[in-house]
Amino acid sequence: MASDDRPSTRSRADLRAGQLVALHRLLGRIVPANPFQRRRLAAAGLEAGSLKDLQDFYTRAPFTTKPELARDQEEHPPFGSNLTHPLEAYTRLHQTSGTSGRPLRWLDTPESWEWLLGNWAEVYRAADVTRADRVYFAFSFGPFIGFWMAFEAAEALGLLCIPGGGQSTVGRLRGILDLEATVLCCTPTYALHLAEMATREGMNLGHSKVRRIIVAGEPGGSIPATRARLEAAWPGARVVDHHGMTEVGPVTYECPARPGRLHLIETGYLAEIIDPATGAPSRGQPGELVLTTLGRTGSPLLRYRTGDLVRPVFAPEAENTQPCACGRYELALEGGILGRVDDMVIVRGVNVFPGAVEAVIRRFPEVAEYQVAIRDTGGLTE
Repeated sequence: MASDDRPSTRSRADLRAGQLVALHRLLGRIVPANPFQRRRLAAAGLEAGSLKDLQDFYTRAPFTTKPELARDQEEHPPFGSNLTHPLEAYTRLHQTSGTSGRPLRWLDTPESWEWLLGNWAEVYRAADVTRADRVYFAFSFGPFIGFWMAFEAAEALGLLCIPGGGQSTVGRLRGILDLEATVLCCTPTYALHLAEMATREGMNLGHSKVRRIIVAGEPGGSIPATRARLEAAWPGARVVDHHGMTEVGPVTYECPARPGRLHLIETGYLAEIIDPATGAPSRGQPGELVLTTLGRTGSPLLRYRTGDLVRPVFAPEAENTQPCACGRYELALEGGILGRVDDMVIVRGVNVFPGAVEAVIRRFPEVAEYQVAIRDTGGLTE
């Protein structure tokens, strides 16, 4: 699991220095052994041990994209060539949802899995989850990595873990109430669905012991209107957002002092924020999040374009910054994940993201689910 040397005690300069050390260590391990990374870095003229600093890495290392990974898995089935070890060393297989094409398959070694769980532990620590808590996991345990990481990270921290897979919504509600769960892990929309079903079935969530609702998988957790609706539906509970991806792992945790602000786990990831159109640094402006996994050596990613749109409080490359109100120096993303870069639609000259629509819709309690229709009428997008 992660060290107890909390990132909040480290300045940005110290964090950046630690990232450079971790990056050198990562490249030293993967360049000789990982066919996918070796080909790409050789084409860029980048050798292990040749980096001067992080800026040198940003300048010389190419971006990695999801289509590139998908193509590699098609050319080298079934798992692709982004593997640092022989197949016998891998013990975990997970995959992406496949909503935008064929799912990506991802393998992890025990070492990489331990690193991932250590990062997930940061989510629980920032949410003030302790060994006195009982955590209910209201999701099925399929091939998607987030469910398994959340469960096993909680178990490693000594928490009582209650699996809710294979049950109906009513069955899960009974489990939450009867077993006196204090922490609920699910998506924002499912937490709302649970509350709506409780009302329909005459179950009083005012009797629930849930004090934290840890959400992910959708933008709603950092949208004020959605948070307010969830917290009204679950009396006494506070919504805690975070986000991650199958390809990279758990990336952020919510700021304890600023709800709706996410901190990036910079001891585990090297972050950049770029202009999605040009690839240039956004210099503190909203842009696309780019990540390098510093400890997932079994299936590493270098400068991975996540497609997530974020608004940084300061530029990732900054070293002289004031700490957040929570005392942490780690990169802060205001409003969490604002949306997907490819989800943006220009309507009459205005950039519109689905998260902005949800922020309005969730203010109306009479609206449950919704659908957005976009039409081109007479050359105008409406």
